[in-house]
Amino acid sequence: MSDMDRSQKMLGNGSRGFICVLLGIIIWFMPMPEGVKPEAWHLLAVFAATIAGFILQPLPIGAISIMACTALVVFGVMKPDQALAGFSNGTVWLIVSAFMFAAGFVKTGLGKRIAYLLLSRFGDSTLHVAYVMSAADFIIAPFTPSNTARGGGIIYPIVRSVCSAVGSEPDKKENRRTGAFLIYSAYCAVITSACIFLTGASNNVLATSIGRDLFGVTIGWCDWFTACIVPGLILTVLTPWMLYKMINPELKETPETKTLAQHELAVMGAMSGKEKILCVIFLGALVLWATGSIHGIDSAFVALLALSAMLATRCIDWNDVLNQRGAWDVLIWMGVLVNMAAYLSKFGLMSWFANAVGASLAGYSWFIMLILLSIIYVYAHYGLASNSAHIAAMFGAFGAILVAAGAPVLGVLILLGVLANSASFLTHYGCGVTPIFFGANYMGQGEWWKIGFVISTVHLLVWLAIGLPWMKLIGFF
Repeated sequence: MSDMDRSQKMLGNGSRGFICVLLGIIIWFMPMPEGVKPEAWHLLAVFAATIAGFILQPLPIGAISIMACTALVVFGVMKPDQALAGFSNGTVWLIVSAFMFAAGFVKTGLGKRIAYLLLSRFGDSTLHVAYVMSAADFIIAPFTPSNTARGGGIIYPIVRSVCSAVGSEPDKKENRRTGAFLIYSAYCAVITSACIFLTGASNNVLATSIGRDLFGVTIGWCDWFTACIVPGLILTVLTPWMLYKMINPELKETPETKTLAQHELAVMGAMSGKEKILCVIFLGALVLWATGSIHGIDSAFVALLALSAMLATRCIDWNDVLNQRGAWDVLIWMGVLVNMAAYLSKFGLMSWFANAVGASLAGYSWFIMLILLSIIYVYAHYGLASNSAHIAAMFGAFGAILVAAGAPVLGVLILLGVLANSASFLTHYGCGVTPIFFGANYMGQGEWWKIGFVISTVHLLVWLAIGLPWMKLIGFF
C-alpha cells in the first residue's frame, strides 16, 4: 500500500469515527423524553455510537468495544463493576469455548475427514455433492460457532477443490455454472446450519444473551435446536434443489469427485488417535447439551468441560487456545455489547421504547406486527455487513415491540435470532464468511444479489409459515 493510499484510508477511518462520536454526542445532549432516566439516555448515546462503530468500522469492533466500556465509566454512566459485568456472562464463554472446538476440527483434520468420507461415498453427481457438503457442515456446525472458521477454514477449501476436480474454473467459460452452483450451495449450507444450532454462529449466542437480559427468558442449546430443526431441515433439503434449478450447472454427473475424495483420504491415512478422541468428546458434549434438564450443568460449562478434555488429551494445546484470536475478540466485544443491552433494560429504556412504539401501532394484532417487522428486519440487512451488528442494532428493539404487543417471547427471540442469519444471503458482504465464497469469482455481484434475494425470501417464508407453527406445536408458545 502506497503512502497516499494509506493516508486516504486513515482519512476515511477518521471520518467514519467522527460520525460515530458525533452521533453519540447528539443523542447525549438531546432533550430526554418524559419518563426516561438520565443514565438510561446517556447509556443509549454510548450504545448508539458503538453500534455505528460496528457498522462503519473505523476501528476493529473489539477496539471500539473497549473504548465504549471505558467511556461508560469515565462519563459516569455506569460503575466499574457494572461496566465489566458482561465478562462473567456464561453464554459469552460458551461461544469462546466453542471456538476452540473449531481449532480441534482443523488441527486434527477431523472436519476434512468427515467431508471427504461423505464425498467418497455420495459424490457421484453435482446435486449429490451439494447435499454432501450440507451434511458435512451440519455435522461440524454445533462446534464451530464462527461462520468464517467453519466455512472458510473447512468447507470452502474442500468445495473449491471439487470445482477444480470437475474442470470448473472461474476464468473459463466451460463448466463455470457448475462451480457457481457448488460454491453457492456450500455457502448456503454454512448459513442454514448457523440457523439450526445455537452454537452454529456467534451472533445466535449474542441474541440469546440479549433476550435473557431484556426479557428474563433463558434459551438452552436443546431449546434452540428443537425449535429450529424442522424448518432448518426443510431449508437444508430445499435450497440445493432450488439452486440446481436456478443455476442449472453444465455437469450433472461428477465421478471425479469420488476419485478426489478417495485420494485425499488416502493421503490423510488412517484415523489418528486424536481424531478418535475428539469424536468421543464431540459426542459427549452433544449428549450433555441435550440432557441439560436432567444433570443441571450449565451449557457454557459443558463447553468448558469439553475444552478441558481436549487440552488434557492434547487434541489441542494451550498455544492453540491462545492463537484463537477470533475467540478472544468475541469475548471482548460481546461481553461489552451484551452488558450494555442488559443495562438498557435495567435502566428502563427498553420498556419505555416498547410501550411508546406499541401505542403508535395500537389496533394491529401481534401476528401482523410480527410479519411486518420480520420483513423490515430481514431486508434492513442490505445496510449491514455483520450479523452481530444486525442483532445489536435491531434485535432488542424489535423484540421489545413485539413482546409488548403480546407476541410469545420465546418464539420472537428465536425467530429474530435465526432471521439475522438468513439475511446474510442478500449481499456479497452479508457476514464474515460471505466474501470468502463470493471471492471465488464464479458469480458476479448482480447474480449473487439476485439469487441471494430469492434464498433470503424463501428462508423468511419458511421460518414464518413453518417455523412458527412448529414452535407452537411443540409448546414454545
